[in-house]
Amino acid sequence: PTMSDFLQKRDFLGTITLLELERKFASKDDAKSKSWLAYAYFHNGDYQKAMSIYDELMKFPNYDTNLHACKACCQFGLCNYKEAREECEKAADSDLKNRLMLHLAQKSGDEKTLMAYHEKLKDSSIPDQLCLAALHYLRGHYEDATEI
Repeated sequence: PTMSDFLQKRDFLGTITLLELERKFASKDDAKSKSWLAYAYFHNGDYQKAMSIYDELMKFPNYDTNLHACKACCQFGLCNYKEAREECEKAADSDLKNRLMLHLAQKSGDEKTLMAYHEKLKDSSIPDQLCLAALHYLRGHYEDATEI
């Protein structure tokens, strides 16, 4: 099976195994492979391992600054909200950064920041709408959450 096969099935452990074997035996240790490996570790719940790979990727010259948002998601998963905010602020503006900053504002009770990021959500974006539904749910606005 290929990495695509594993990812289609959402088999992140299979993806990790394949990529780690390629890393070890095929000397396939490029940025793209590492990015997929970090993605798989994150979705498998191993946030520490994903963060260490994101740190490796950020050592490459001209790395994608969106990696900071990915690393911030790991920090969020570990409930390290202060560190997540600090890391996320280093990321380039993106939909992911916006959604994460919205949830970080909710966690810290910062209504002003929450509303600023809420305004940036797009009606046409399914991930943005799911983020908004989750926010409504977390705030106890269950009917609003189900109407999205």
